[in-house]
Amino acid sequence: MTGSRLRSGQLAEAAGVNPQTLRYYERRGLLDAPERSPGGHRLYPAETVTLLRVIKTAQRLGFTLDEVADLLDAGRHQHRSRSDTGLQARAREKLVEIEQRLADLTVIRDTLRDAISAGCDDLVACAGSTCCPLPFAALADHRPRGR
Repeated sequence: MTGSRLRSGQLAEAAGVNPQTLRYYERRGLLDAPERSPGGHRLYPAETVTLLRVIKTAQRLGFTLDEVADLLDAGRHQHRSRSDTGLQARAREKLVEIEQRLADLTVIRDTLRDAISAGCDDLVACAGSTCCPLPFAALADHRPRGR
């Protein structure tokens, strides 16, 4: 299949994405602009299927499109890449981020379970109760940094 070209619809179907995704990824610089057929159809190299699958997998792993673009760029320039910008470093950073999100979600889950067990049924009434497990006071005192 090397050297063969796929039209937008064929590529999108093979990679499991929407055809508009291809144009969006082109605008974002994730995909190179495709060649055009004499009739004006976009023609992508068959290898683009793999690239699209890599992008979608990286997104499912929690990487943003900006982070995916950086990873792809680092991979293209591996010979001059620093060790702190490659996949290993980025994967470690993402793992720390995901573990923090999991910890946050665990606290949220446990708090919601406590609210259900306590019979909380009205947020305003619950906020005034000393036995309410919801952290209203702590959240009210929390101010985002930089504001």
